[in-house]
Amino acid sequence: MAKLKEKKMERKRVKAVTQKTKKTVGAKATKPKVPLKPKEKAVVKPKKAQPVQPKRVRKKAKVTAVPPAAKTLAQEPRVSTIAPPPKKPAPVITKPAPEAVTVTPLKELELEFPITVKDLAVKLQEKPSTLIKMLMDMRIMVGINQSIEEAIVSEICEKYNYTVKKAPDQEELALRLHKETDTPENLKPRFPIVTLMGHVDHGKTSLLDAIRKSKVVDSEHGGITQHIGAYKVILPHGEITFLDTPGHEAFTAMRARGASITDIVVLVVAADDGIMPQTEEAIDHARAAGVPIIVAVNKMDKPQADIDRVKKQLSKHELTAEDWGGKTITVPVSAKTGQGIDDMLEMILLEAQMLELKANPDRPASGVVIESKMAKGRGPVATLLIHSGTLHLNENIIVGTLYGKIRAMFNDRGQSVTSAGPSFPVEVLGVSGIPAAGEPFFVIEDEKQAKELAALRLEKLRLRQMKSVKRVSLEDLHAEIEAGKIKELKLIIKADVQGSLEAIKDTLSKIQVSEIKLDVIHTGVGNINASDAILAVASNALILGFNITQDERAKEIAAKEGLDIRTYNVIYELANDIKAALEGMLEPKIKKVFAGRAEIRKVFKLSKAGTVAGCFVTKGKISRNNLINLVRNGEPVFEGKLLSLKRFKDDVREVNEGFECGLTLAGFDDVHEGDLVEAFEIEKIARKL
Repeated sequence: MAKLKEKKMERKRVKAVTQKTKKTVGAKATKPKVPLKPKEKAVVKPKKAQPVQPKRVRKKAKVTAVPPAAKTLAQEPRVSTIAPPPKKPAPVITKPAPEAVTVTPLKELELEFPITVKDLAVKLQEKPSTLIKMLMDMRIMVGINQSIEEAIVSEICEKYNYTVKKAPDQEELALRLHKETDTPENLKPRFPIVTLMGHVDHGKTSLLDAIRKSKVVDSEHGGITQHIGAYKVILPHGEITFLDTPGHEAFTAMRARGASITDIVVLVVAADDGIMPQTEEAIDHARAAGVPIIVAVNKMDKPQADIDRVKKQLSKHELTAEDWGGKTITVPVSAKTGQGIDDMLEMILLEAQMLELKANPDRPASGVVIESKMAKGRGPVATLLIHSGTLHLNENIIVGTLYGKIRAMFNDRGQSVTSAGPSFPVEVLGVSGIPAAGEPFFVIEDEKQAKELAALRLEKLRLRQMKSVKRVSLEDLHAEIEAGKIKELKLIIKADVQGSLEAIKDTLSKIQVSEIKLDVIHTGVGNINASDAILAVASNALILGFNITQDERAKEIAAKEGLDIRTYNVIYELANDIKAALEGMLEPKIKKVFAGRAEIRKVFKLSKAGTVAGCFVTKGKISRNNLINLVRNGEPVFEGKLLSLKRFKDDVREVNEGFECGLTLAGFDDVHEGDLVEAFEIEKIARKL
């Protein structure tokens, strides 16, 4: 019984405890209190909420097993009631705001280029040594007085919060008037500038000659045009300026220059030859210049002329003739008979009208140099082609690094003129030197300003040539050491005109030989002088001359120093000579070395031996294998070899000075007493450049 009572009491006690626990759990479920640990991760250290929480946390600790559903229910009301407290740490979320700090705008710094390290330091108010160290960090070695490139200056200035603005220099200020665009009402029609292009010997100069009614071909070496000529042709319906560019492929540079200053290209193709390699080059240059092409099919008077074959070849180069459904004007002509020349001129004028060529004649003249040369008794002569404006006598011009005052002007027929308008070619005197062909020229009002501008350009050129700024790298140093093993051929080139000089340089640049490096150390227009010879001796260089001669002083230096000077009249002979020399194909040079001299004192006529000359050797020695010159009254009458050489009755190889001998000449019997026999040894010297 006692045990049953104890069991009943224990059941009542357990029932009471379970009911009590149910009441406490239900009461806590209604209260919005749960541990803040999950929320504390989102809120940054809510210290003020902690004093209230400890008791609730301790009470919660008593209930160890809380169902997951109760937890989620408990968390939801907690989120709604404690939503306001996170507002306090809001500044923490907005902390990234300082990252968007407003950067101070870069100041503008106006600089003139080229600028030295010292001048840049003054502008930046910095020590030059600091800039030099900064440049060394950029792997650029410069001194305080050396100029630095614009890109490097911009990079340095950015570090000092500056942007670089290039200040207008003296040249830009002086030429500002020429760069102004003309208003449409000031523009007036001008006549076209036409360039004749084509393959060598296809009749370009002959065609131009037929147009101009004067002979040009006769003055050309090798029958090809050596330099550009500009000619003005007056027609009943207008005027045309023709540029005659050389047709040979060596003159690619000159042909390209001719296309760049022209309005229309007349492509001359021989009806019997068709399109050749140089014809294709001319087409490419004309297209690169963006000018229209008119095709003149020349030599139509020849029986083997086939214009249809030429048109078929042209169509392959996208130059389809109009009568074949294309847009290219194709005119059959004959320079010999004059056939079709009038039609060609009409087509040129028609094409010019469609182009609507205009220029402003009422402004200072500007244009381009077609050709330049040094004329005997006249000094530097430049052929100018005016693009816009009108050129007058006594005006000051600047062209490249040269300046001048127009002292005289001549048209293409040599007649003196006082002014020249747009598209007008003139020869002028008064330029201070020989300008480069293709160089633009501008009229400057003030002579002093023109001189200063020319001096400024010359200084810029000098600085550009002397600029030694170079990035330091082991690769460059290694390459320079390796390059020292390559043989180098130094050249000095002199020519009669600037255009020929450019053609020679262009030809030589195409010669590529891995074993030998070609280095043109000096070029110029005019005769070979002592200065050129001295430079060649000092540099161990070869002098090449084209259409020029040597001064007497240059000849003396060349003879004394053993200097090799070569002159040519046709550019391709020069090019072929150099190619042959580089390939070791030059014929050896034959040199005659004086061996001895003998005097004929008695002549014997023998039946078997023929005419025998009894001689006395007065100088040197006479050998059996020598080359013999027979001199009579100071003039050589025979050059050949000995047939026999005897002393008394014995054949000998040589006879020395002071001895007598008998000799017979091979193929020559007309010897007289008193004649001199001069003996030479032949040396074959390999021709070297």
